[in-house]
Amino acid sequence: MNHVDLKEAITKGETSLGIEFGSTRIKAVLIDRRFDTIASGSFEWENRLKDGYWTYNQEDVITGLQTAYREMKQEVERKFGVTLKTVGSVGFSGMMHGYMAFDSKGELLVPFRTWRNATTGAAARELTELFKFNIPERWSIAHLYQAILNQEEHVPRIDFVTTLAGYIHWLLTGNKAIGIGDASGIFPIDEATHNYHPTMVKQFDALIAAKGCPWKLGDLLPSVYLSGEQAGELTAAGAAILDPAGDLQSGIALCPPEGDAGTGMVATNSVRKRTGNVSVGTSVFAMIVLEKELSKVYPEIDMVTTPDGSPVGMVHANNCSSDLNAWMGLFREFSEAMGFNVDSGKLFSVLLGKSLEADPDGGGLLSYGYLSGENITGLDKGRPLFVRSPESNFNLANFMRTHLFTAFGALKLGMDILTENEQVAIDSILAHGGLFKTPVVGQKTLAAALNVPISVMSTAGEGGAWGMALLASYMVNKDQAESLDDFLEQKVFQDVEGQEIAPDEADVQGFQTFMKRYEAGLAIEQAAVDHLLENGRG
Repeated sequence: MNHVDLKEAITKGETSLGIEFGSTRIKAVLIDRRFDTIASGSFEWENRLKDGYWTYNQEDVITGLQTAYREMKQEVERKFGVTLKTVGSVGFSGMMHGYMAFDSKGELLVPFRTWRNATTGAAARELTELFKFNIPERWSIAHLYQAILNQEEHVPRIDFVTTLAGYIHWLLTGNKAIGIGDASGIFPIDEATHNYHPTMVKQFDALIAAKGCPWKLGDLLPSVYLSGEQAGELTAAGAAILDPAGDLQSGIALCPPEGDAGTGMVATNSVRKRTGNVSVGTSVFAMIVLEKELSKVYPEIDMVTTPDGSPVGMVHANNCSSDLNAWMGLFREFSEAMGFNVDSGKLFSVLLGKSLEADPDGGGLLSYGYLSGENITGLDKGRPLFVRSPESNFNLANFMRTHLFTAFGALKLGMDILTENEQVAIDSILAHGGLFKTPVVGQKTLAAALNVPISVMSTAGEGGAWGMALLASYMVNKDQAESLDDFLEQKVFQDVEGQEIAPDEADVQGFQTFMKRYEAGLAIEQAAVDHLLENGRG
């Protein structure tokens, strides 16, 4: 669309807005009817460990929301000379799972407990055994049940439990809604009804019947919506929160709030069966849309859904890029101490690029980037660890390759279950996330880890906020009875180019050699954690 047409579309509200609360950034993206980004805004934030829980301040949630929206709005004004007053549709997404519990007055009872917490092991194990369905530690129901087991004083006062995206949606619409993809990280979903599994809900209520809770589970959870459905309207109070300047009008339609896993699937056109995507950031997760149910329960595999309700096998590792980023920070300090101010893009490009010169297996080096606990490998506490022997080939190239390899180590263990144990067929895997901004390196590493071709689309840098904007657009622009996968494939991604990199045999063999060290060293990592904790350094 040309400048004049875009200005008219903005004025008429023929646009869609997606805002995603990621682990390190809140981003707002405004798109046109051709799904191109018109303007964007962002707010950097970081989780913190407080009283034993990884959390974000509730104040930062609102500040970040308003800042990201304001920056996007200001870009519209700069580029088009238009004050943004309305949009065609809005959607919010956020980090899946976690625990936000509110009382009847809408007050948050305990600080937001994020997906990163590995504090619900007892609850997760008991619920998995009860349901005969894997309940990961980060799921909302595990957090809720662990709070009951811990006899936390806030439990009797709970009136509503939701995710971060569900909270924002409720705050701005007054509707306690949740998209089915995000809901599938709260409680198991029944594929037939597209709602919380009724038998498991009854089992949970029976489980807590003697524990003095004055509520039943169904009273606490948000209502489940499918993609394409309208899940509320922006209220006057909500418009004032989103745009304190008072320009934004109320009454705008909102699509169901979704989790970042769902927006990642949408942003990579990976909602059709036998497709998959890998999202890389603070954590890393692979989402494979399944043709059939798995043969048994695996603690390493989450069963979730696409935004339109198809079953998905999800491998989620809590740790990915955080330790790598910390090392990058150390190299930046060194360069600055030497009198060189290095651009972030160049720093990453040069250092990651060195990995292409490395020995195939990383020269015998070993690293665990566990900034937090890791459910797939059974570590409760995070303790980043780098190890080498006198025989290791210790140079910069091998150091960088080792840290790239270990970023995908836990993911590899879970993916092997799907591809080797369950013989899950995968036609394509698309990758997205900041690591893939550096050409080739991230793709080659992931292709070596999974031993499948990895594609990165030209839209990969758009991210989850763009994926959420697509879901908002789908709600108002779909044809009658048009499915989400058809909408994406035939309208959004029809002319989008991508780059595919096939696995290199030497890299595959090198990664397999690295993984033998990785798996053998897990006992060392656990022993190191235990030693530190026993000596009061935990």
